[in-house]
Amino acid sequence: MKVTFLGAAGMVTGSCYLLEAGGLRLLVDCGMFQGKEEELNDKPFGMNPATLNGVILTHAHIDHSGRLPLLRKQGFRGPIYTHPATADLTAVMLLDSAHIQESDAERENRKGKRAGHPPVAPLYTIADATAVAEQLRNVPYDELVALSDTVQIRLQDAGHILGSAFVEVFETDGEDRQTKLVFSGDLGQPDRPILRDPTVVDDADYLILESTYGDRLHQPRSATREALAEIIRSTVSEGGNVIIPSFAIGRTQEVLYELNALTEAKQLPPGLRIVLDSPLAAKATEVTARHVEVFDEAAAALMQKGDNPFAFAGLSITRTPDESKALNESREPMVIIAAGGMAEAGRVVHHLKHNLWRPNCTVLFVGFQAEGTLGRRILDGAPRVHIHGEEVAVRARIESLPGLSAHADQAQILAWTAGLKHPPLRTFLTHGEGDARNQLARLLTEQEHRVELPAMGQKVTLPTAEAWGRKKVTAPPVRVAVAPVAALSMSAQRMSALIRELQAMRKAWYQNGPHLPAGQAAELAHRAETTLRQIEEMRRLIESAGN
Repeated sequence: MKVTFLGAAGMVTGSCYLLEAGGLRLLVDCGMFQGKEEELNDKPFGMNPATLNGVILTHAHIDHSGRLPLLRKQGFRGPIYTHPATADLTAVMLLDSAHIQESDAERENRKGKRAGHPPVAPLYTIADATAVAEQLRNVPYDELVALSDTVQIRLQDAGHILGSAFVEVFETDGEDRQTKLVFSGDLGQPDRPILRDPTVVDDADYLILESTYGDRLHQPRSATREALAEIIRSTVSEGGNVIIPSFAIGRTQEVLYELNALTEAKQLPPGLRIVLDSPLAAKATEVTARHVEVFDEAAAALMQKGDNPFAFAGLSITRTPDESKALNESREPMVIIAAGGMAEAGRVVHHLKHNLWRPNCTVLFVGFQAEGTLGRRILDGAPRVHIHGEEVAVRARIESLPGLSAHADQAQILAWTAGLKHPPLRTFLTHGEGDARNQLARLLTEQEHRVELPAMGQKVTLPTAEAWGRKKVTAPPVRVAVAPVAALSMSAQRMSALIRELQAMRKAWYQNGPHLPAGQAAELAHRAETTLRQIEEMRRLIESAGN
């Protein structure tokens, strides 16, 4: 086997590994870079996407899945193996990401046209993202899948977000010796609400291990819930808002679960308004509610008796931009949960602009903030930040509850690796910044791991291993099912969005058309023509997927 580290090496985002085994060329994840590494998204992959035999996707977070449409755009046409829940979430995530890519390019081109700059193209388009859904293949947990006569894979529950997995790869050589490589993906915390605990892996010849929180410990769950309630009560008592930048998948659902529990226990101010201001998070929450099969016993029992933990008294969902803007015009204290989690994009940026300067408000971070992001600058104590070209003073109370993070902390990572019967021959630490990787490396070395800290672009060869009494695993060739729900869902969502856009343009034309300058009228007509063409493309895609 050979592995090339094409992302998340010495950083937390851009997860991407090229695996060469048994004559196959496979990617494990194809994530987007964020924060100070964002410019890497435009760089070459480091391999030819058209030569890949497939992709194994550990979960739907954008730093693991976000460049799949770009991979498709550059020639990849193979299968994408992933858990069914991840397939459904990925369809939602990529469509939203593509919309952002197109909107950003359109905004940049409007500015650039006035300055005489050449037009820029989006990183990828909605059509690219929609096409990816047709490549998704459903692989349930704990099912051995033969990719060739000599290579098998198995996904196991990582407990990180809905459908998240760590990957076991088995390669058998000509002498019938088998080598096992494990990609941890992102590991979740045990004893968390909604999802089951991460499955324990008992052996690995080689291990590629995440280290996001390799240098810190989380608060116990009970202390985290109490702290959440106190932050909300104290902020609301001063007439302020609590702004929670939250990742649409995983963190939003757990925050809602905790707020539901606090509401039912009457630990929040009576009549408190709680707003989920993220169409993406709302869709992800709907997908989550459909996959009770991966819930833990407590969450599954709630759903089975009709008590949806993601819907409770006081919670409302805003879907339109106008509804979102109206929140900042209200003087009523409220809790606003909005994407994105690192405050780099999404509606939360507007809420920060309107609330960061208010001393009676609180900004509460519930997930990891990568270097170079707006969220990290605020969390590190910046007295002022720039938002949409405007300087904003940071006078709000800044809080962080890493106990709500989807990532395992240092002790939990070490407990997971302690389940191995023997230390791997080599352990590679990725998906972590410098201090996190270094501290975890030191502690793993004490557990007799041979730890390495790979660099971006580094390629390593993993010699055939002699298994420690492990029974060789084999699997007959199986036909992995296409993920039809993901493909149809993505196309239908885009069709609905296009129709809404067309209706808005029609309304604008009837209200203002006769009074628009010639240039604006022509632009509106061009947009309408483009939208009609895209609607026809979506119609054909939906028809072909249905057949």
